[in-house]
Amino acid sequence: MARLKPPGLMRRIAALLLLVWLLGFVWFAVFLPRAANGTHTDGVIALTGAQGRIGRGLDMLRAGAAQRMLVSGVDSQVSAAQFAQNYGVDPELFACCLTLGYESFDTRSNAHESAAWIARNHIRSVRLVTTDWHMRRAAFDLTVAGPKNLVIVEDAVPSHPSFKMLFIEYNKLVARLVAWLIDWPAAKHSVAVDHDHH
Repeated sequence: MARLKPPGLMRRIAALLLLVWLLGFVWFAVFLPRAANGTHTDGVIALTGAQGRIGRGLDMLRAGAAQRMLVSGVDSQVSAAQFAQNYGVDPELFACCLTLGYESFDTRSNAHESAAWIARNHIRSVRLVTTDWHMRRAAFDLTVAGPKNLVIVEDAVPSHPSFKMLFIEYNKLVARLVAWLIDWPAAKHSVAVDHDHH
């Protein structure tokens, strides 16, 4: 008969996992991603959901740091005209270079909406704009959903997140990584299918 593992070993494993989790949270909270410089990319993607994201993306577009821009996660009730008026976007700039994405509703669907836009426009490098506490999960999902050799420039909008917000977002990131590891083949297959349909 196989001998049961001693209870002390299980406690040590649990303590080690807890320590790794705690150290990971300290790293996550202390070393938040920062704003990027004026590096030029083919496109810029701004995710809706917090102040400063869309404005930062538009600033980069107007400055010529990118050729075109996607705003991912726009509310279905916001028309193109309303958006242009709210953010002072010139009709010429809107017509040539700006796309409003209405299909996404969370970080993973942001990534799939962005991947479809990247494929349609043959984009090889992209500036990803989102809030600093949200950047790691958003960049991870875009890396998984996007083309294999896509260059992602992380351009984080600085904020002052509460401990609660950091705690929740860190655990969302951990859960996302675990889910991705467990479902690796299915996740890669679903991405390939999504790209074939766009």
